[in-house]
Formats: sequence, structure tokens, C-alpha cells
Amino acid sequence: MSNSSLAFPDLKHLVEQLHFNPEEGKIWLAEQRTVLMGLGALSSFRKEIITTLGMERGKGFFMRLGYYSGMRDAELAKKLNPNATQDEAFLTGPQLHCLRGMVKVIPKVLEYEPSNKHFYAEFEWIDSFEVEICRMSLGQLNEPACWMLLGYACAYSSHFTGLDIQFREVECRGQGDQHCYIVGKVATEWPDHEEFSHFFREAPLIDELYELQSRIADLEQSLGFPEDLPRAIGEAPPFTSALEMIDRGANAEVTMLLIGETGTGKEVLARRVHSMSARKEGPFVAVNCAAIPPELIESELFGVEKGAFTGATQSRKGRFERANGGTIFLDEVIELSPRAQAALLRVIQEGELERVGDDQTRQVDVRIVAATNEDLAEAVKAGRFRADLFYRINAYMVVIPPLRERQNDIALLAEHFRKRYEKQYRKVTLGFSDRALSALHEHDWPGNIRELENTIERGIILTDEHSSITEQSLFNLRLAQDKPESNRVRKINTASGQLENASINNLVLDSLAEQALSHEISIEAVEKALIDRAMSKSDGNISAAARLLGLTRAALAYRLKRSE
Repeated sequence: MSNSSLAFPDLKHLVEQLHFNPEEGKIWLAEQRTVLMGLGALSSFRKEIITTLGMERGKGFFMRLGYYSGMRDAELAKKLNPNATQDEAFLTGPQLHCLRGMVKVIPKVLEYEPSNKHFYAEFEWIDSFEVEICRMSLGQLNEPACWMLLGYACAYSSHFTGLDIQFREVECRGQGDQHCYIVGKVATEWPDHEEFSHFFREAPLIDELYELQSRIADLEQSLGFPEDLPRAIGEAPPFTSALEMIDRGANAEVTMLLIGETGTGKEVLARRVHSMSARKEGPFVAVNCAAIPPELIESELFGVEKGAFTGATQSRKGRFERANGGTIFLDEVIELSPRAQAALLRVIQEGELERVGDDQTRQVDVRIVAATNEDLAEAVKAGRFRADLFYRINAYMVVIPPLRERQNDIALLAEHFRKRYEKQYRKVTLGFSDRALSALHEHDWPGNIRELENTIERGIILTDEHSSITEQSLFNLRLAQDKPESNRVRKINTASGQLENASINNLVLDSLAEQALSHEISIEAVEKALIDRAMSKSDGNISAAARLLGLTRAALAYRLKRSE
């Protein structure tokens, strides 16, 4: 780009990505959640950091903070305006600084030649927010003061170009100069580039080098983490209470019954019981009773003798004999056939079994952990489950809460699965975008932890290397159906500066308003009608209805309770 042609492209493509949702207290810039914060608070924060860490460490802290922001914006800039030229796309970063109210940027020189790995740039900064912060709390410095802006420039340029770019603030109003002026070029062209790069490598707040991240991931992969060890991840009180009961009963011999919805991690917890018991050196055998045909369940569990039925060409052990000396986990125990229930009761009471087609009893020493997602007491009343068996396996019952009751654990579990599948697919991402995390918390998770795990795996697969995991990549095609943009956010109207819903036809709204007024229909009645219709279209699913109405689940739940 020639110096005479330096000019920013139209801001429209950026402003269109800025969404306000004041009802939920959120502002979005594309995938990034953004906040508005006064300079007074930021000034006090900077002063406290410098007082605590000292000037040099404080400078590094704020440079890394800017570096992290610039790294994310470089990813954003490549996606926002696909029709822009290379230089126009690069100038998106300085435009984002202007849009956020941080500084006005005037491009002076920009030379970027990827084929030759050449980069040189000069920018002037006008009215830097960091200069104002210094004037408020620190006074004039003996060095340039725009630390966050400089860290941003270095990271943005490096990650946008794929080169190691460093900027220097050669003039700064914070140290008494007339202007704030920066110069950037390939790092090795600066004589002090190694010393300067220390600002980005010193603290663990941000890793500057993707190469280092890749090496860490490779090292973890080579070391391997024992995925077979049971990991119970969670801090939510309903889950920790259940975990405490499991741990207390783990070393006993009593049959344990785990009650919980499908996908809540009952098998992981059963493995935890086994690993904490005196039987941990013995086998652990997991059986999904619902996955075995009723006519085969007895032979699978208790074994079969040769010739017992057509196809039984040889004798073989069942799952209980294989679990001898250890633990057997019977998932969906409610699906056992009546004959299998009777045989299971005998194993619990007498510690013995008979293979199908055999008249010889065999002793087995097995700890039983059973699980179901149904109410066994109701199944007993309905005649589907033996009452005597129910009372034997119900001696020590633990209720496993669904994921929707463990909101505080969603982010922990998501991070756990992200690390697992990054290792599995040998991929390094930038983690979850703010909107992706928000979407994870808003989802109702009917499939519980299993659904969350599958969602994170899909997100890892669909996310490019060194990119953020977005809401779209997590929820894929369902996003377009369940979370239409028009119902989720309200956009800035660049012509009038007013907030409006971009996709609802104003004529339709005017017509609805006129009809409501002419028939003297109250606002409360209109709201109730909208909520009732949304609930009907969503088959009573509150989360789905909330998405149709552009509300959070909590907001809709509050309105439903208020209208009772």
C-alpha cells in the first residue's frame, strides 16, 4: 500500500457486529462480549497494580493484557470483512481501537509484503485513554505510557501476518511529547527484540508463542493422562453432596443404587466407587442392561452352558463371573427381565448363581453398583420390578443431579473436555469465545454431561487451529434454528443511532400495536399471549421458548412464575 492511499475502510462492517442487549446486561462485538467501563476505575486499577507489582512488572502486566486482546482481534479481523483487500483487513485492528473508544488511530505508513516477509508501519495515536489514565493517577512518566495499546499492536500485527512483529512507542504524550507515535517492524530488525519480548513471556497470563503451546500439548499427549481413572469434576452443592455420599459408601460392601438422568455420569461415579474400595485391584465390569436383548440378558450376566439353546456351542462365563473379586456396574437395571431379576436377587442374597442350562451353582464375590434413570418405586407399583429386589438394591441410594442444576460446573466440564479433545485431535485452540461460553450456560442440556461432551468434541473438530471455539462451531446447524440473531440481540441503527430489532418488520409491529389498542388489550395480556404461544410452539420447553422470545431462560421462568 502506498503512503498516499492510507485510509480506513467504511466502519459499517464493524458497527454491524456491535450488538446491545441491555435487558440481559450484555454487549457483543461479534463473538466477543464487551464491557463499558469508566476511566476513573481503570485509573485506580492501574495505580494499584503498579503499587503492588512495581513499574516494570506492572508495565508487563498491561502489555500482556493488550497482547491478549490483540490476538483475539486478529482472528476477528480476518472474518469480519471477507471482501476487503489485505491492507483494508489489516486496518480493522486500528478501527477496533477507535470503535472501543481507546484511541483515535491515524495510519501513516503501512508496508506489508507476505511473500518477502516484510513489514513496516507507522501510526499516530490521538487522545490515548492510557495517557488520560496516567494524568489522573500517576502523573507524567519518564517513559511511554500506552502499554496496553502497544501490546495490542504487537499481538494484532503478529497474529494477523503470521510474522513476529514488534512495535515501539517512539513518542508519547504521557512522557511529555507532543504526540503518541508508534513504529512497527519484524522483531529481529530491532536490536533489543529479545529483551522486549520478555514482557510477553515473563508471566503466565498469556503465552506469546503458539509454538510453545503446541509443545506443551505434545508433551501432555506423550506423557498421557490416565483417562481410565475416575474424575468427578464439579463444585455445585447438589453434586458435591452426592459425591460425598458416594465416597462414604465406596469402601462398604452394600449394594449402591445411583439415580439420575441419562448422561449424568453414573458410570464414571461407579468407577470411582470401585477405585476407592478394597476391590480396586479386582476387575470392574460395566453392563448396559438396556442394550442387551431380553432373551440374552440372562446368559450375558450369568453365563451359559454348552447346548443350553441353539447357538450355545460352548460354555462361557457371564459378566458376574468375570467381575469376581471386583465390582459390576448394572446400568439401566430397570430393563432386566423378570427371570434376570430373580437371578440377580439370588446373587445379592446368597452370593451364588447358575449359568443358563446348568444345574450347578457357582459362588461369586462381587460388589454391585446399580443405576437407573427411572423411579424404581413406581416400577414396583406397576409390576415391572420385583419389590424384594428393589429393597435390596435400594439400601444405599445416591441421587445424581442433572447438569441443568449444576450451572457452576458447566464451564469446568467444558474446559475438561476441551483439553481432552485437543489432545485427542492434536489441535490447539484459543479456548471458548465469550458468546460460546454464554451459549453453553444458556442451553438446557437434556442429554446432560454426555451431550456437553459431544458438543465440545464437535466444537474442537470444527474449529481451526489457533482459533476460538465459537457458538456456531459448538451448536452447528442447530444454532440457525434455535437462536435466530433477530431474537437474540438488538442492533445499532447506524442511521438514527437508536436501538431496533433488525429482522422484525415495522409494519407488522405497527399493525399489532394498532389492533391491541383498538381492542383495549393490555400490555400484560399481550405479553401473556406471546409467552403462551412460545411455550406451545416449544412443547413446554422453557429454554426453547425463551430463545423464541429473545429472553434468557431465567427471565422467562420469572415471567411464568409471576403470571401464575
